[in-house]
Amino acid sequence: MGISTKSLEYEAGGQTYEGFLAMPEGTPKAVVVIVHAWGGQSEFDHDKAKLMAEWGYAGFAVDVFGKGKRGETKEECQALIEPLVSNRSELQNRLKLSLEAAKKESGCDKAAAIGFCFGGLCVLDMARTAMDIQGVASFHGLLGAPGNTDGKTTDVKVLVLHGWDDPMATPEDFMAFTKEMDTAKADWQVHAYGGTMHAFTNPDANDPDFGTVYSPDAERRSLASLKDFLGELYS
Repeated sequence: MGISTKSLEYEAGGQTYEGFLAMPEGTPKAVVVIVHAWGGQSEFDHDKAKLMAEWGYAGFAVDVFGKGKRGETKEECQALIEPLVSNRSELQNRLKLSLEAAKKESGCDKAAAIGFCFGGLCVLDMARTAMDIQGVASFHGLLGAPGNTDGKTTDVKVLVLHGWDDPMATPEDFMAFTKEMDTAKADWQVHAYGGTMHAFTNPDANDPDFGTVYSPDAERRSLASLKDFLGELYS
């Protein structure tokens, strides 16, 4: 299937952001929003947008930091996410505006969202706040509740793809998350991979002391689960 791609800028909340759109031939089934990890939007996210287009969806890689704001070192990346992790309302607002840009640029009314690491936290917040999407999938995402959605329910379907040995989302975090989802009356499912750490979809991840290690098996399995999940949403 032939696809077309373009980089673009979009304005939201008085700030300029950078997007990347991949479109399939014909009419896409929906737009899949891709939310980046803590270093900001990269070729990794563009590749996922292209994969979505190969599957028949529009893929839109969003930017929650702002144009030109990217991190290389762990310290730089932490500095980028800290203002948003500590102010989840601001993060949620940026995600909502990015979702609106994705729908506008793709011409799609229906949308799902996928995210990686920090991006996994982001898409879970999109579900927690019941944004106008059908489902979200979090890949090795951070699971902590935002603190501003207690008592709220959601009809957004949730898929969590999780490395059981992820030091950034411990079994205790995992169990707290499942209780949170039950309280929110969410339609949720979790695929947990044994012997698997954080960042398992990133071929460049090779820092076991930090807890980030690539796993080709977990990557393959998680993408297969995502394809099935999207097919359920848009069959």
